[in-house]
Amino acid sequence: MRKTLSVVVSCYNEELALDQFYQETAIILNKLHWNYELIFVNDGSQDGTMKILTRLSEMDKQVKVISFSRNFGHEAAMIAGLDYSSGDGIVCMDADLQHPPEYLPEIIKKLEDGNDVINMVRTKNESAGWFKNFASSAFYHLINALADVKFEPNASDFFAVSKRASIVLKDNYREKVRFLRGYVQNIGFNRTTIEYEARVRVAGESKYSIKKLVAFSLNTIMCFSNLPLKLGIYAGCGAGLLGVLMMIYTIWSWARVGTPNGYATTIVLICFMFAVLFLIVGIIGNYIAILFAELKDRPIYIVGETKNFPE
Repeated sequence: MRKTLSVVVSCYNEELALDQFYQETAIILNKLHWNYELIFVNDGSQDGTMKILTRLSEMDKQVKVISFSRNFGHEAAMIAGLDYSSGDGIVCMDADLQHPPEYLPEIIKKLEDGNDVINMVRTKNESAGWFKNFASSAFYHLINALADVKFEPNASDFFAVSKRASIVLKDNYREKVRFLRGYVQNIGFNRTTIEYEARVRVAGESKYSIKKLVAFSLNTIMCFSNLPLKLGIYAGCGAGLLGVLMMIYTIWSWARVGTPNGYATTIVLICFMFAVLFLIVGIIGNYIAILFAELKDRPIYIVGETKNFPE
């Protein structure tokens, strides 16, 4: 019996890229020795994305569509695709063709070799610009320094998992604040990597602004590391040491020049300590916000309609 590959594609305002993505990907999928289902997740697009997906689903019954009631974010779209997939292997990728579909045959070979997780590691992404490439590299170095789990540098949202790995993700990784590519690397099982060069985006622009990337990075660090919570201990030790040094300096100044003028030093120390204090309070507040989101237990996504899925 032929196995089935589920290809999950997150879409947000991708009307200019969808037809080309479908044409290129369908040609490759039809050459595979696996059956396939092409699952598009419409993440609350405001353009003509849903109209194009409806047309594709009417033309090709192997095209399946999940449409959210509103925009829930890229991570939620991938989770929905995993939830609705039925394949023996699941591939998550973007619709802008920066994740090359020509790697699908190699992914299938890795799955047939017994691998449960295939990380697609980006070696080059010229369209991102030097700043985003630098920021991405710095982020992985930082998260690997802080977290107990070690992540594959430059791993992307282009990845594949086996059926048993996808079941673990569906059943056990349901956080409201999440880092899916991190969870994929955290579940264990047999894991391998495939290197690829990101293609130039065929249309549109990146949906991640610098502000969103910074917020996403901070949430990721706090999801995988408790070290920021310990900054209070380190700051307290540092403040105690600084206080001892200032006491020694004050005694030395008093012995040498008489009564020292410590006004400027006092102001600087107060400003420094308040800055450290507010930083720690902010970190704790961010952790509390994450806990609050989990306690509210609101749905990760809400489906508005589906196409070509069984009732």
